[in-house]
Amino acid sequence: MRRKTCFYCDNRIVYIDYKSPDLNNFLTERGKIVPAKLSGVCAKHQRMMCRAIKTARNLALVRFSV
Repeated sequence: MRRKTCFYCDNRIVYIDYKSPDLNNFLTERGKIVPAKLSGVCAKHQRMMCRAIKTARNLALVRFSV
């Protein structure tokens, strides 16, 4: 089985913004953040993505849970 490549490294995205529309792709249907092992995101971008999702939740841009 081939390992997934990082979505953000492939698209050369340096900074993940909390307003990014693709944050919903990294949430489960219950509103939880998908782990890096399942999403294929590298550790550096996983940390940035988690911070962006948590900021977006506090600003009511992304839901907390179902």
